[in-house]
Amino acid sequence: MVSIAAKNHDEYLKALPEDRRAVVAKVRDIVRRNIPQGYEEGVGYGMIGWQVPLARYPDTYNGMPLAYAGLAAQKNSYSLYLVGCYMDAGTRAILAKAFKEAGLRLDMGKSCLRFTSLDKLPLDAIGKVIASVPVEDFLRLYEKSHPPAKKKPAAKKKPAAKKKR
Repeated sequence: MVSIAAKNHDEYLKALPEDRRAVVAKVRDIVRRNIPQGYEEGVGYGMIGWQVPLARYPDTYNGMPLAYAGLAAQKNSYSLYLVGCYMDAGTRAILAKAFKEAGLRLDMGKSCLRFTSLDKLPLDAIGKVIASVPVEDFLRLYEKSHPPAKKKPAAKKKPAAKKKR
């Protein structure tokens, strides 16, 4: 995996060769035009990402903002991380159907959609999938998959054993 140390999306894009920059910029534009209100764009983990700000939802499992989507230029391909598809089987099914109807092969792990060029993506469907999970729905999905830890009742101390005489 290629990791680009960038502080913002402009730096990220400038670090890419021109041909790869064009692909990432186009997919980024699709995400930005379709992302529901409430997510914010940033750069982290070597990619451009969209997340729920900590000001909106501070109680995360790792103290970092909840990632909703991410976009990265890898060594030989690109990755679009769609966490909503990981958490919601219905969203994933919509994406799979769109790929099939477009005659394209879906190359996807749990949330990582891998592609080598723009013509390998049904861009309209990507936009619809991105738009389909408002922040409130995403937070419900997150809380369903990461329920708060139940506090264990304090352990009762065993009475001290009596000494034999």
